[in-house]
Amino acid sequence: MIVLIEQGNWMKRTTVSRTAAPVLAMSLGITLLAGCGRDDSAPAAPTADAPAQATTEAPVQASGPAPLKDEIETTPQAVVGISYAPGLDRYPGLASALHAYAAAARAELQQAVDGLGNDTPSMPYELSLAFEKQLETPQLVVVSAEGSRYTGGAHGEPLVARFVWLPAQERMLTANELIPDDAGWKAVGAYIADQLRERVATRLSSEDLEPGELQESLRNASRMIAEGTSGKVANFSQFEPLTDAAGRITSLRFVFPPYQVGPYSDGTQAAEVPAAVLLPHVAPAYAGLFAGG
Repeated sequence: MIVLIEQGNWMKRTTVSRTAAPVLAMSLGITLLAGCGRDDSAPAAPTADAPAQATTEAPVQASGPAPLKDEIETTPQAVVGISYAPGLDRYPGLASALHAYAAAARAELQQAVDGLGNDTPSMPYELSLAFEKQLETPQLVVVSAEGSRYTGGAHGEPLVARFVWLPAQERMLTANELIPDDAGWKAVGAYIADQLRERVATRLSSEDLEPGELQESLRNASRMIAEGTSGKVANFSQFEPLTDAAGRITSLRFVFPPYQVGPYSDGTQAAEVPAAVLLPHVAPAYAGLFAGG
């Protein structure tokens, strides 16, 4: 791929490989994920309650989308780097969902750039997004989306999403279909909350805090965890299956972006729930995907 990089008053012609896209984006002035503010105007990662962007939460019909291609663009106002793992075009419906997610993220960036008018920001706005294949079996294809978008402020906005594709059915496996009732998610949430609270307590107890400060930190952490793991399907929309050698699901790893179960400084967090806890609540149509189901 040939790109033009502006250096002072001249342009440098550079050859960039597909796999270098995220690296180039990072090298062009991306300074992200530092600070503590949150840009509430930016869209969250796909959830069950946001079908327009919830590409992981709505069945996608297999069609013929344009091939997935890495993207690298740079202007004085913005830098864009989007990369896709090879082989995802084998699943047209999945590819369509990934493209839609990337397009929505890019549209948000462009909206911010348009708001600049003719101005140039002190630091270029930025979109960095990588789609990686986590699992591929005859039953499941799992893709992670990780990245960030910067449109000014103290730090960028993390982009976190998971896509679980059922090749035989040519459709997405969604959280609300996997466990169709809130009672099931309440049980899952309680299991996850215990893990997260224990993790926080272990970390805080190792810090040099006064007793009162320790108790206040524990209360604040517990409150965020309770809110982020309450029995609502939208809290659990981002998940990835973990499988045994036979390809059966042994557990689900639920992924929580910053601010859902902890402050920005804690970063993206994850918690695993074993099949034994999940199976009593899994819809019969999907129980066969699980070990012991």
